[in-house]
Amino acid sequence: MKQVVSVFLLALALGPGAAAQTAAPVRKAARLAARTLVAQPQAHPALDALLQEYVAAGKEPGVIALVAQDGKVLYRKAFGYADVAARTPLQPEAIFRIASQTKAVASVGLMLLYDEGKFQLDDPVSKYLPAFAHPRVLASFNPQDSSYTTVPAKAEITIRQLLTHTSGLGYPVIGSPEARAIYAKAGIPSGIGSPEGTLAAAMDKLGPLPLLHQPGERFTYGLSVDVVGRLIEVLSGQPLDQFLRRRLFEPLGMRDTYFYLPADKQARLARLYTEEGPGKTLAPMQAWGHMQPDYPKLAGTYFSGGAGLSSTIDDYAVLLQMLLNEGEYGGRRLLKPATVRLMTSNQMGALEQGGNKFGLGFSVTTAATAAKSGLSEGSYEWGGIFGTTYWVDPKLKVVALLYTQKYPNTTARDLPAKFKLQVREAVTSPAPEAK
Repeated sequence: MKQVVSVFLLALALGPGAAAQTAAPVRKAARLAARTLVAQPQAHPALDALLQEYVAAGKEPGVIALVAQDGKVLYRKAFGYADVAARTPLQPEAIFRIASQTKAVASVGLMLLYDEGKFQLDDPVSKYLPAFAHPRVLASFNPQDSSYTTVPAKAEITIRQLLTHTSGLGYPVIGSPEARAIYAKAGIPSGIGSPEGTLAAAMDKLGPLPLLHQPGERFTYGLSVDVVGRLIEVLSGQPLDQFLRRRLFEPLGMRDTYFYLPADKQARLARLYTEEGPGKTLAPMQAWGHMQPDYPKLAGTYFSGGAGLSSTIDDYAVLLQMLLNEGEYGGRRLLKPATVRLMTSNQMGALEQGGNKFGLGFSVTTAATAAKSGLSEGSYEWGGIFGTTYWVDPKLKVVALLYTQKYPNTTARDLPAKFKLQVREAVTSPAPEAK
């Protein structure tokens, strides 16, 4: 199974400051035609215009988009630059820091072990990671010196709660003031640009720290999936990077997905940008706290299950297509269909995540949010802090991804929202005839 979408180079319309790339069609085995991503480019001028607009206005340094329906890649184009100052055109095969898109990868990795009977979803985390035994919950916090008091948790954290972000664990750097202070004092890494140390040592330090609320009480975005990464290590007996490579990346042909890039792939890493001044002018990002923008080029030892990976839009599209196929890709089954359905349906009960529900690694679109998002009810999605986003729409059989590299990013909401609506129009309307 070597036919991954990364070998496709579809016709790329020239936009302001954009490059164009074209390649010959890729052969496919007839038996796998409906299950493996294949190129079937179509003209989508509205998508072109939307992405060109953001690049031409200097709102984004460069943008890559990919849309597939029913296993056919209908749209795959790059606009703008990998390096604005050097005028280096952004290529569709560029490598991006996908940050929190790592969470879905780690969640899939853990569910591979679930299918092998290595654990149950409602097992206490402490059964496998003793540092999380006897959890306590934050009761009071003094911002003057970061001191706090706690009360015993009513129950232990479960693995299901990790995967749904209802564990009570928060985030360093981007979390609540209490979480930022407590985790900083304990030296807990954020998972982005944290090359030193090991996941084992960090999770052992995290375990005894207070939860922000009782387990299962509400959705709190945090380090839960870093704990998932450590669970994978303990349950599999392998470092997280090796497990994911052997059990997921190699079987799917994801050749460009790494925690730390090998030397021969580092030149493909797109530059990371930020916004400066009242006009939000694009500028290369410098150090963000302890994070160096080029952290994927380091020889790191910390493998963050929540935020550590870099990848291409093509590699991630294959992962999503495997999930849309209910666990199979290219004639190989990775997950049981029932397991994929479990992952992509509501696992948080009456709780909500921004109007959506949450499965085991994904935000799941409800009827209420579908009415305004452009996604069908039951679609699942997430993204990364540096401007990457994705979704899978099982009803329309669509996989879609939109990648850029910028933080902070004032277009982080409006561009993906417009893109979703344009994609829905593109996949539900007849394509214009190619000229």
